[in-house]
Amino acid sequence: MLTYLWIAIGGAMGSMARYACGDLAARAWGEAFPWGTLLINILGSFVIGVFATLTGPDGRWLVPLDARLFVTVGLCGGYTTFSSFSLQTLNLIRNGDGVAAVGNVVGSVVLCLLGVWAGYALAVQIIHRAA
Repeated sequence: MLTYLWIAIGGAMGSMARYACGDLAARAWGEAFPWGTLLINILGSFVIGVFATLTGPDGRWLVPLDARLFVTVGLCGGYTTFSSFSLQTLNLIRNGDGVAAVGNVVGSVVLCLLGVWAGYALAVQIIHRAA
């Protein structure tokens, strides 16, 4: 039961961080394109790539399972916003902006994959430097 509490706390923190970052992006760049969601998904993918690699079976950080779940399922799960991404993409399509919708889909998928790869690569470098 304590595991669920840690995940819930992480999820709440991630959700609050997502809202704050999305709000900042909307103020900075407007709401015509979901820049905040795109940036949040990239950063969340990077963070989960680094943390999961460093705390995985071949990683350098030995953390309790609850701590791993707090960060990956709770914090990153609450922070990343693919449900918002989907709704915003649908709204772009419904508003007749198919080019922006395709740009959002391609940008999100490609850049998030690059984010998780970059996080993985950084973590591998950290592991090898410590060895």
